[in-house]
Amino acid sequence: MLCTFGFGRIGVLISDLYFVHPNPPKGQEGAEHGVRLELRVLERGDLKGSIYSAQPISVGQPIWRADLLESVDGQPGSFDRTHHHPAFTGWEPGHRVFVRELSADPIAWLASKLFDLPELLKEAGVSADVAAPDDAEELRRAVPDILDTIERMLGQVRRGELGPHAGRRGWRWRSRRPARCPARRIRSAARAAPWP
Repeated sequence: MLCTFGFGRIGVLISDLYFVHPNPPKGQEGAEHGVRLELRVLERGDLKGSIYSAQPISVGQPIWRADLLESVDGQPGSFDRTHHHPAFTGWEPGHRVFVRELSADPIAWLASKLFDLPELLKEAGVSADVAAPDDAEELRRAVPDILDTIERMLGQVRRGELGPHAGRRGWRWRSRRPARCPARRIRSAARAAPWP
């Protein structure tokens, strides 16, 4: 499943993920599954018809990635393979970076990152003007829905409802509007990164 939240020039992509490293580093052997979040650049094309025609919008260059992964054979909820990629070189992510706070409480950690888009762009080595003027505020308002989508997908992965357990690889596109985030998740996110 692939869900996209789009803003002026920035998009957030969330998908289920199943991954087997062909040459795993020590301690990362075996299959992993979970949810991936990527911050991406949205590219808007010219209208192809009348002023009422649909605008072409493509999901472009990656900026930042967080992989909320667990060992398939491990304990559900362990987040033992959870990491992020602070920056990309072109389309290639940098090395995995494991952060204790991210594995301890991935939802709160993600909320703190997404609440501060300018800082996230700075850490990724990306110019602030890649984002539209209102993108940071629009992203902050969408954080509860984004977190709710991630938690729901994590549950579906753990129940075997998502993920390429039958040999499927990559993302499957499915578009839908997620339900509003319950208040408890909003409060949890706000504790990690207070509302502006």
